[in-house]
Amino acid sequence: MKNLSLRLIFLLIIIFPIIKFKVFYKHFYGYLTGNVLNNIIVGNWKIVLISIILFLLFLIPLSFRKKTNWVEYGLVSAFFISLFLEMYGIPLTILFASKYFYKSGFIAPTNFIEFNLFGTGFGMDLPMFYAAIIILLGTLLIFIAWITLYFGIKKNKFVISGIYKYSRHPQYLGFILVIMGWFIGWPTILTLIMSPILIYKYVKVCKKEEQELIKQDKNIKLYYNQTPFFI
Repeated sequence: MKNLSLRLIFLLIIIFPIIKFKVFYKHFYGYLTGNVLNNIIVGNWKIVLISIILFLLFLIPLSFRKKTNWVEYGLVSAFFISLFLEMYGIPLTILFASKYFYKSGFIAPTNFIEFNLFGTGFGMDLPMFYAAIIILLGTLLIFIAWITLYFGIKKNKFVISGIYKYSRHPQYLGFILVIMGWFIGWPTILTLIMSPILIYKYVKVCKKEEQELIKQDKNIKLYYNQTPFFI
Protein backbone atom coordinates (compact mmCIF):
# COMPACT_ATOMS: atom_id res chain seq x y z
CA MET A 1 0.00 0.00 0.00
CA LYS A 2 1.35 3.42 -1.01
CA ASN A 3 2.50 5.67 1.84
CA LEU A 4 1.98 2.90 4.42
CA SER A 5 4.97 3.96 6.52
CA LEU A 6 3.93 7.63 6.40
CA ARG A 7 0.39 6.72 7.41
CA LEU A 8 1.70 4.72 10.37
CA ILE A 9 3.73 7.73 11.51
CA PHE A 10 0.67 9.98 11.29
CA LEU A 11 -1.37 7.35 13.13
CA LEU A 12 1.15 7.35 15.99
CA ILE A 13 0.99 11.15 16.11
CA ILE A 14 -2.81 11.02 16.35
CA ILE A 15 -2.79 8.28 19.02
CA PHE A 16 -0.33 10.08 21.33
CA PRO A 17 -2.93 12.53 22.83
CA ILE A 18 -5.22 9.55 23.51
CA ILE A 19 -2.42 7.79 25.40
CA LYS A 20 -1.76 10.99 27.38
CA PHE A 21 -5.46 11.82 27.70
CA LYS A 22 -5.31 13.20 31.28
CA VAL A 23 -2.47 15.60 30.47
CA PHE A 24 -4.17 16.85 27.31
CA TYR A 25 -7.55 17.18 29.05
CA LYS A 26 -6.02 19.36 31.77
CA HIS A 27 -4.27 21.45 29.11
CA PHE A 28 -7.47 22.01 27.10
CA TYR A 29 -9.56 22.65 30.19
CA GLY A 30 -7.08 25.19 31.53
CA TYR A 31 -6.92 27.20 28.31
CA LEU A 32 -10.55 27.00 27.18
CA THR A 33 -11.79 28.14 30.59
CA GLY A 34 -9.24 30.94 30.90
CA ASN A 35 -7.61 29.46 34.01
CA VAL A 36 -4.20 29.31 32.34
CA LEU A 37 -4.61 32.59 30.45
CA ASN A 38 -5.12 34.45 33.72
CA ASN A 39 -1.52 33.62 34.63
CA ILE A 40 0.27 34.64 31.42
CA ILE A 41 2.02 37.87 30.49
CA VAL A 42 -0.08 39.99 28.12
CA GLY A 43 0.51 43.22 26.22
CA ASN A 44 3.72 42.00 24.55
CA TRP A 45 2.98 43.70 21.23
CA LYS A 46 6.48 43.20 19.82
CA ILE A 47 5.96 39.43 19.82
CA VAL A 48 2.43 39.88 18.44
CA LEU A 49 3.77 41.81 15.42
CA ILE A 50 6.74 39.50 14.76
CA SER A 51 4.58 36.38 15.00
CA ILE A 52 1.88 37.75 12.65
CA ILE A 53 4.42 38.78 9.99
CA LEU A 54 6.27 35.46 10.23
CA PHE A 55 3.19 33.28 9.79
CA LEU A 56 1.56 35.45 7.12
CA LEU A 57 4.66 34.78 5.00
CA PHE A 58 3.33 31.20 4.77
CA LEU A 59 0.64 32.52 2.44
CA ILE A 60 3.14 33.34 -0.32
CA PRO A 61 3.47 29.74 -1.64
CA LEU A 62 -0.32 29.42 -2.12
CA SER A 63 -0.11 31.44 -5.33
CA PHE A 64 2.27 29.02 -7.04
CA ARG A 65 -0.27 26.38 -8.01
CA LYS A 66 -3.42 28.42 -8.57
CA LYS A 67 -4.62 32.00 -8.77
CA THR A 68 -4.62 33.98 -5.58
CA ASN A 69 -7.93 33.93 -3.73
CA TRP A 70 -7.96 36.85 -1.31
CA VAL A 71 -10.98 35.48 0.54
CA GLU A 72 -8.93 32.44 1.56
CA TYR A 73 -5.97 34.67 2.40
CA GLY A 74 -8.26 36.79 4.55
CA LEU A 75 -9.50 33.79 6.55
CA VAL A 76 -5.99 32.54 7.24
CA SER A 77 -4.78 36.04 8.04
CA ALA A 78 -7.68 36.54 10.46
CA PHE A 79 -6.84 33.24 12.16
CA PHE A 80 -3.19 34.13 12.79
CA ILE A 81 -3.89 37.74 13.75
CA SER A 82 -6.58 36.75 16.26
CA LEU A 83 -4.41 33.89 17.53
CA PHE A 84 -1.39 36.04 18.32
CA LEU A 85 -3.46 38.93 19.64
CA GLU A 86 -5.00 36.54 22.14
CA MET A 87 -1.68 34.83 22.91
CA TYR A 88 0.43 37.90 23.64
CA GLY A 89 -1.94 40.88 23.47
CA ILE A 90 -5.46 40.69 24.88
CA PRO A 91 -6.70 37.19 25.85
CA LEU A 92 -10.41 37.39 24.97
CA THR A 93 -11.06 33.99 26.55
CA ILE A 94 -10.55 35.65 29.92
CA LEU A 95 -13.47 38.00 29.14
CA PHE A 96 -15.79 35.33 27.72
CA ALA A 97 -15.04 32.20 29.74
CA SER A 98 -12.99 32.72 32.89
CA LYS A 99 -15.69 34.61 34.76
CA TYR A 100 -17.86 31.48 34.50
CA PHE A 101 -15.25 28.71 34.81
CA TYR A 102 -12.30 30.24 36.64
CA LYS A 103 -11.13 28.31 39.71
CA SER A 104 -8.77 30.03 42.13
CA GLY A 105 -7.26 26.70 43.13
CA PHE A 106 -6.57 25.54 39.57
CA ILE A 107 -3.07 24.11 39.12
CA ALA A 108 -1.71 24.81 35.66
CA PRO A 109 0.02 21.99 33.74
CA THR A 110 3.74 21.81 34.53
CA ASN A 111 6.22 22.96 31.89
CA PHE A 112 7.82 20.25 29.80
CA ILE A 113 10.38 22.68 28.37
CA GLU A 114 11.39 26.30 29.03
CA PHE A 115 13.33 28.77 26.85
CA ASN A 116 13.92 32.47 26.18
CA LEU A 117 12.91 34.23 22.93
CA PHE A 118 12.97 37.94 22.05
CA GLY A 119 13.90 38.66 25.66
CA THR A 120 10.77 36.92 26.98
CA GLY A 121 10.69 33.65 28.89
CA PHE A 122 8.48 30.89 27.48
CA GLY A 123 7.32 27.60 28.90
CA MET A 124 5.62 24.66 27.19
CA ASP A 125 3.67 21.87 28.82
CA LEU A 126 3.65 18.46 27.09
CA PRO A 127 0.63 19.19 24.81
CA MET A 128 2.21 22.48 23.71
CA PHE A 129 5.49 20.71 22.92
CA TYR A 130 3.51 18.08 20.97
CA ALA A 131 1.73 20.89 19.11
CA ALA A 132 5.07 22.54 18.29
CA ILE A 133 6.24 19.31 16.64
CA ILE A 134 3.07 19.23 14.52
CA ILE A 135 3.61 22.88 13.53
CA LEU A 136 7.22 22.17 12.58
CA LEU A 137 6.13 19.14 10.54
CA GLY A 138 3.51 21.25 8.76
CA THR A 139 6.03 24.02 8.12
CA LEU A 140 8.48 21.51 6.68
CA LEU A 141 5.81 20.15 4.32
CA ILE A 142 4.95 23.69 3.17
CA PHE A 143 8.61 24.50 2.57
CA ILE A 144 9.37 21.31 0.62
CA ALA A 145 6.18 21.67 -1.44
CA TRP A 146 7.00 25.32 -2.17
CA ILE A 147 10.48 24.45 -3.44
CA THR A 148 9.11 21.59 -5.57
CA LEU A 149 6.41 23.79 -7.07
CA TYR A 150 8.80 26.65 -7.72
CA PHE A 151 11.21 24.62 -9.82
CA GLY A 152 8.39 22.68 -11.50
CA ILE A 153 6.57 25.83 -12.58
CA LYS A 154 9.81 27.31 -13.92
CA LYS A 155 9.80 24.34 -16.32
CA ASN A 156 6.17 25.22 -17.18
CA LYS A 157 4.72 21.84 -16.18
CA PHE A 158 2.17 20.44 -13.75
CA VAL A 159 4.12 19.19 -10.74
CA ILE A 160 3.76 15.48 -9.92
CA SER A 161 7.34 14.78 -8.84
CA GLY A 162 9.16 14.96 -5.51
CA ILE A 163 6.83 15.22 -2.54
CA TYR A 164 3.87 15.37 -4.95
CA LYS A 165 4.45 11.68 -5.75
CA TYR A 166 3.20 10.89 -2.25
CA SER A 167 0.51 13.53 -1.77
CA ARG A 168 -1.67 15.53 -4.15
CA HIS A 169 -1.80 18.44 -1.72
CA PRO A 170 1.22 18.39 0.64
CA GLN A 171 1.19 22.18 0.83
CA TYR A 172 -2.38 22.30 2.10
CA LEU A 173 -1.73 19.36 4.40
CA GLY A 174 1.10 21.41 5.86
CA PHE A 175 -1.22 24.36 6.46
CA ILE A 176 -3.80 22.10 8.11
CA LEU A 177 -1.12 20.68 10.41
CA VAL A 178 0.01 24.19 11.35
CA ILE A 179 -3.58 25.21 12.15
CA MET A 180 -4.18 22.02 14.16
CA GLY A 181 -0.89 22.51 15.98
CA TRP A 182 -1.79 26.04 17.03
CA PHE A 183 -5.23 24.94 18.17
CA ILE A 184 -3.80 22.09 20.26
CA GLY A 185 -1.04 24.26 21.69
CA TRP A 186 -3.25 27.29 22.35
CA PRO A 187 -6.89 26.17 22.54
CA THR A 188 -9.06 29.25 23.07
CA ILE A 189 -12.56 30.26 22.04
CA LEU A 190 -11.28 31.91 18.85
CA THR A 191 -9.11 28.98 17.73
CA LEU A 192 -11.90 26.56 18.64
CA ILE A 193 -14.24 28.40 16.26
CA MET A 194 -11.83 29.20 13.44
CA SER A 195 -9.75 26.00 13.21
CA PRO A 196 -12.50 23.68 11.85
CA ILE A 197 -13.68 26.44 9.48
CA LEU A 198 -10.19 26.84 8.01
CA ILE A 199 -9.61 23.09 7.73
CA TYR A 200 -12.96 22.68 5.94
CA LYS A 201 -12.02 25.59 3.67
CA TYR A 202 -8.69 24.04 2.71
CA VAL A 203 -10.24 20.65 1.90
CA LYS A 204 -12.87 22.43 -0.21
CA VAL A 205 -10.17 24.42 -2.02
CA CYS A 206 -8.26 21.22 -2.80
CA LYS A 207 -11.31 19.58 -4.36
CA LYS A 208 -12.22 22.70 -6.33
CA GLU A 209 -8.65 23.03 -7.62
CA GLU A 210 -8.67 19.41 -8.81
CA GLN A 211 -11.96 19.85 -10.66
CA GLU A 212 -10.64 22.94 -12.44
CA LEU A 213 -7.39 21.22 -13.47
CA ILE A 214 -9.17 18.11 -14.76
CA LYS A 215 -11.24 20.34 -17.06
CA GLN A 216 -7.99 21.73 -18.49
CA ASP A 217 -6.26 18.36 -18.88
CA LYS A 218 -8.05 14.99 -18.62
CA ASN A 219 -4.70 13.19 -18.17
CA ILE A 220 -4.30 14.79 -14.73
CA LYS A 221 -7.09 12.52 -13.49
CA LEU A 222 -4.73 9.53 -13.82
CA TYR A 223 -2.31 11.23 -11.39
CA TYR A 224 -5.15 11.90 -8.97
CA ASN A 225 -6.26 8.26 -9.12
CA GLN A 226 -2.75 7.01 -8.33
CA THR A 227 -1.79 9.52 -5.61
CA PRO A 228 -3.41 9.93 -2.16
CA PHE A 229 -5.37 13.13 -1.50
CA PHE A 230 -3.29 14.06 1.55
CA ILE A 231 -1.41 10.96 2.66
